[in-house]
This record gives sequence, C-alpha cells and structure tokens, in this order.
Amino acid sequence: MLLTVNALKKSYSGAEGPVDVLRGIDMQVATGDTLALTGESGSGKSTLLHLIGGLDTADSGSITLNGQEISSLDDAGRAMIRRKSVGIIFQQFNLIPSLDVMANIAFQARLAGVYDLTGATELADALGLSAQLKKFPDQLSGGQQQRVAIARALAAKPQLILADEPTGNLDETTASEVMAQMLALVAQTGAALVMVTHSPQLAGQMSRRLHLRQGLLA
Repeated sequence: MLLTVNALKKSYSGAEGPVDVLRGIDMQVATGDTLALTGESGSGKSTLLHLIGGLDTADSGSITLNGQEISSLDDAGRAMIRRKSVGIIFQQFNLIPSLDVMANIAFQARLAGVYDLTGATELADALGLSAQLKKFPDQLSGGQQQRVAIARALAAKPQLILADEPTGNLDETTASEVMAQMLALVAQTGAALVMVTHSPQLAGQMSRRLHLRQGLLA
C-alpha cells in the first residue's frame, strides 16, 4: 500500500476552545489509485490533504507513505518527502512569477534531482503548452497556469499527487479539459492521485470517492 492513514486527528484553537477538524481518519491509497475527497466546506478535506503532504502536523495518528512514517518527521524531513515523493497541485496555481513556463515546470524536478528536459518537454506538449514555454505566468490564462502547475508536479516523478480543488478557479469547459489531461498523464506515470473537490462530476472521474462529514470519513 502506497499511503496509509491511521487514526489521524487534528484540531485548531477557536474562540471558545479547541475545534476538532479531523476526529480519527483511516484511509489507504494504492499505487495507481485515484481518490476523490468530497465534503462540505469546513469538513476537513484540505486539512487532511495538507497533513498527508507534510504541510502541517497532526495532533495524533500516523501517516505512512511507501513504508515511511512521515507524520512524526520534523520540518526538514517533511520537506524532503515533498521534494522526492509528493507532488502538490494547488487551486491558486502557486507558480513563480519571475520564472518562465519551462523554468516553472522544471523547478520541482530540479529540486528532486530528477529533471529531464525530454520528459518535461513531452509533458508541456501533452498539456498544450508548447507555444507558451517562454512566457511568464502573468501572460497566461487561468487554464494555462493550471496546466503548468500540473506539469510541474508530474515532472518531479512523484509517487503521490495531491490536488486541492485543482480546477476550482476555472470555467466548466476548461476544468473538464484540464481534468482529462491530468488523469491521462497520471495514469501514464503510475502515480496515485488524491484530489479534493466539490464537483460531483470531477469526483465521478476518479476510481474511488470518500466523503468527509464532521471530521470523519464515510
């Protein structure tokens, strides 16, 4: 099993005391699996994704990625996991404004020591970005920026891709196109994909769906 989450709990401080966001999450994701995480706003979807990606730490429970327990690692250890094994695609794209498209695509792969010009070029071509490689993020449409973010995540050859509402800022037609391209490329790489989404249509394209309600999975 590529990813195992066991009894994961997370709370935050509120005006009236601790607020339980995750109340004991158990889940598994196999290599090549595609999983949609759905639920109402505030149900803990993004929190769970951030914990799996090592962007935050849990109060208790464990997260094991490819046999390595990551929930107890320090900041540097979690950063290394993100660099080597996890690709993250954010709703806000998070591209580097001072880098052109090709440099943005290469960024994570260079950090991971796996940059391959041919592979990066093929990713750009598959995502319809070949004519945009010398442009900068502010010269691109929202759909093009999200395609760059997807290419950046895939170019680093991660075992696990985490996507937080990756098409949330796109119109319906562009979102469908970007989603189809992402799923096709993820399938080619053999990586697992865990995606937070509010869209039943997008969730339906994944191999599995889990629903978060009041901090618990259903």
